[in-house]
Amino acid sequence: MTEADRSVEARDSICPFCGVGCSLSYAERTGGSTGTPGPVNADGEICPKGAAAFDVVTHEDRLTRPLLRSDDGFVEASWTAALDRIETRIGEIVAEHGPDAVGFFASSNCTNEENYALQKLARILGTNNVDNCARLCHASTVAAMQERFGAGAMTNTLEDLGEADAFLVTGANPAEQHPVAFRSYLLPAIQDGTTLIHVDPRANDTTEAADVHLPVRPGHDIPLLNAMAAVLLEEGLVDEAFLERRTEGFDEFRAWLADVDVAECAELAGVDEDDLRAAAVAYGEADRAAAFTGMGMSQHRCGTDNVHALLNLALLTGNVGRRGTGVNPLRGQNNVQGASDVGALPGVLPGYRDVTDPEARAAVAEEWGIEPPATPGRTEVEMTHAFGDGVRAAVVLGENPAATEPDGNSIATHFEDLEFLVAVDLFETETTQYADVILPGSAWAEKGGTVTNTDRQVLRMRPMTDPPGGARRDLDVVASLGERLTGHDFASEPAAVFAELTRVSPIYAGMSYEGIGDGGQRWPYPAGADSGTEVLHRDRFANGDRTAPLVPVDHVPPADDPADDELVLTTGRILTHFNSGALTRRSATLTRMASEDALRIHPDDAAARGVADGDAVRVASDQGTVTVPAEVTPSIRRGTVFLTFHFADSPVNRVTSDALDPTAKIPEYKHTPVTVDPA
Repeated sequence: MTEADRSVEARDSICPFCGVGCSLSYAERTGGSTGTPGPVNADGEICPKGAAAFDVVTHEDRLTRPLLRSDDGFVEASWTAALDRIETRIGEIVAEHGPDAVGFFASSNCTNEENYALQKLARILGTNNVDNCARLCHASTVAAMQERFGAGAMTNTLEDLGEADAFLVTGANPAEQHPVAFRSYLLPAIQDGTTLIHVDPRANDTTEAADVHLPVRPGHDIPLLNAMAAVLLEEGLVDEAFLERRTEGFDEFRAWLADVDVAECAELAGVDEDDLRAAAVAYGEADRAAAFTGMGMSQHRCGTDNVHALLNLALLTGNVGRRGTGVNPLRGQNNVQGASDVGALPGVLPGYRDVTDPEARAAVAEEWGIEPPATPGRTEVEMTHAFGDGVRAAVVLGENPAATEPDGNSIATHFEDLEFLVAVDLFETETTQYADVILPGSAWAEKGGTVTNTDRQVLRMRPMTDPPGGARRDLDVVASLGERLTGHDFASEPAAVFAELTRVSPIYAGMSYEGIGDGGQRWPYPAGADSGTEVLHRDRFANGDRTAPLVPVDHVPPADDPADDELVLTTGRILTHFNSGALTRRSATLTRMASEDALRIHPDDAAARGVADGDAVRVASDQGTVTVPAEVTPSIRRGTVFLTFHFADSPVNRVTSDALDPTAKIPEYKHTPVTVDPA
């Protein structure tokens, strides 16, 4: 892109990738991004993805005109023609099958205002069938923390976490996945003496800084965490005063822990008992201990129970409600926190108020002029599985579920069964190939609005340029769809939408678009308050209760145990790519930096299968197969193999399991039995 094509204004905005929320600006000299000091990255640091963030904005493959499916493929059309077709077809489907025949896919890549408008559209149309990709990454974390503490978010701030004496990082790799947060907040504390305990089946960049590494067997976090709890009790490292004041059920929980065999649990979890005991003592002896959790914990059939077991450790040791403590989920996308905050979930309205609550529905109706439905809708995975039957039409805003959902071969069949699909995106993707109408949307640098980062800070995005050609800003697109499909007015200015959001969401009620300015405002920010709340649960939990229960958590075996000739596949991301790769694989900068996607396999497992480093291998499960090169490395535990989920040439979700957590309906991406053979 040249100045003659589109001018770019050097304004600060927020990086579109992970949930840290780094501030970026346009570097005219290089035509790319530069970090600027902001509320999170005070020194202006950015990671390689942030540095390459403009690659997607300026890419020659950007969609610039609406596309309509015809007998000969896709043809360009006017916006009027595209919107007319959407209004007609969805109108016909609603008239024949009712509003629950339509599903809406919100996006963690989009702003709070865009997600708020989409969930409002769904509910005014008459359905709660709206969800976002948080369902695929953190739904189980939210479910457990919401149930026990009343808030499914980081209990603390990135800044105060540096005061911890111990970090317990479970199922996350922040050094690689949240590098600015790690380098700015965690690593300085570690270098100053904070103990790092890392629970992960493979050694990675975070492990390099760890004092103790527990290479847990995938799907066996519960016995590991229960054993740590038993050691805390054995060693007298529980906080009796906190337990008396802020918990319920300790006597029953203590009696249950008495039957937990530490050695047996360590063996089941696949870790050394002495290392497990050392980790428990380090966590329990710390004056302030902070736990971090990621998708390695949440993406299991027992993901909700995994997090319940982690919450027990924090409660036993009194590591809740103080600086440098708590349980802190690390959000993987730019606005995965905000998309959920504003109600883009099938069971809750903005501010996490339950759709079954008459008072909550009445409060929203006062603003919207219509009451939303009272029955929870389908989750994202439930919607795709109902394509062609219960769900006949779908609107997908800036997401790529055809690539990101598990059991990809079945997902392809579901998309083929859908009667009508609208996709709003920047590029043609695995999802747009099934669309009937493709609408060209806006990249991060072309939009204003707000996003909410991983530690609950609401931050401002600012447009630096206009969308290319005939593309439109996503908020304008959703507003047009809303007015066409419901007949109601939809604001299309971010400030106006944010003001409406503060009127319907108690946790955002005291915020203002102007007040955020160049800084941030953190929820909960009640109406009339002078500021937001940094540390949650100080005197009472977010649900208003003074106490939280201690909950015995029994081990839940994975959905499928591996046979003797099988290994367990787990998945994750690397520093230089992102999620389905729909954005980052178009970046020449990141492609040059990324190594070829490869199956990480332990030398013993490779030797047993006649596989050498660099060999092509066939990875097969009950769901499908994929062929990739092998990377033989001792960094992965025996019996486990690892693939990223970024690369279209080796789409890992062709083989991942679609077993679901019964509470959160999150798929079990982190435990799929596979065979590995030379290709």
